[in-house]
Amino acid sequence: MTFSQTLACAPARPDLSAPPMGTLSPPVPLGALAEVLTRYRTGRLLTAEPVAEGLLNRGYLVTTEAGPYFLKCYVDSATASRPKILAHHRAMAALNTLGLPVAPPLSCAERSGTVAAWGGRLFALFPWVDGRHRHGGELDPSQCDALGTLLGQLHGALDDVCAPLVQPAGYRSADPVDSAALARDLRRRARTHHPAGELDALVVERLTERLELLAEHAHRRPAPEVAPPTGWTHGDFHGLNLLYGDGPEGGRVAAVLDWDKLGPQPRAEEAVRAATLLFNDRSSGVLDLVRVRRYSQAYRASGAATAEHLAAAVHRVWWERLNDFWMLQWRYQRADHRADPLYPASAGQLAWWCQEYEQVLDAFAN
Repeated sequence: MTFSQTLACAPARPDLSAPPMGTLSPPVPLGALAEVLTRYRTGRLLTAEPVAEGLLNRGYLVTTEAGPYFLKCYVDSATASRPKILAHHRAMAALNTLGLPVAPPLSCAERSGTVAAWGGRLFALFPWVDGRHRHGGELDPSQCDALGTLLGQLHGALDDVCAPLVQPAGYRSADPVDSAALARDLRRRARTHHPAGELDALVVERLTERLELLAEHAHRRPAPEVAPPTGWTHGDFHGLNLLYGDGPEGGRVAAVLDWDKLGPQPRAEEAVRAATLLFNDRSSGVLDLVRVRRYSQAYRASGAATAEHLAAAVHRVWWERLNDFWMLQWRYQRADHRADPLYPASAGQLAWWCQEYEQVLDAFAN
């Protein structure tokens, strides 16, 4: 195994110099959607409806003479380059060929094969997959098993279809001194925010608590070399990117969506992050550790990670969350309120996790 330099670790701070984009970007005119679709063999555009979910890119359910499709407009600056999009498309097609529930993009008439350009924006067209999103709390034990197995299979397949990786020497974790300074600045902004609301009061309370937790746990900062092995990952594996089939197949994942963040990272950490988003109480953030255990055991049984890898990942993701303020940076530094509804459960989960650290660790690693 080859090792290279030590890399920086999440949480990455938002780029405050970039304007808020994604679903705040100008919508695509109907005429532009129709023009883009002429690059594909779909016939005439009949209807177009914006897809509500998602913060970083724009999506449309388009109905054409050939049927329904999902048309994606790439606007997130981190992923909206043609080389990155094409690399993601190639991986999606390869995963689909291996029989995994991934719907690859359709070919278009442009030279690039799957990416169409219009008005300075890039687009891709995908088959429309019928189904619905399901919260982890809706899954029965066998479905939790199946989800853990699926993520393990995806991680193994990505190693086969993506370029070989050089293992980094380690990952630098967030500095609690820097995080405490950011927390104090955000608390000051919350106290002076106008108009003041219930969320601002909650933020002041939670940031005061966070400063205490950072001081209490500063000595537990993960060392760079303790990160679990790096591998190719989906990058954003959670309930809104999982589509379950309708009817008798409703218990199975019909499609894993949104591969824009495909990339290398400590692989077991994606399994932990996904569980914290899938199996949480949507009000308090508290994890359903019974479901977490079933999911984690199945993920480990797939061969994607060992118990030791999961234990290291739990500690590193916990530390990441302790030092992560992106939702509040969006609110107070960018005046972007789209993540506001996520904050109460996220802050609640962290406080609970600090109290129940050993129980959470046990659910993932045993």
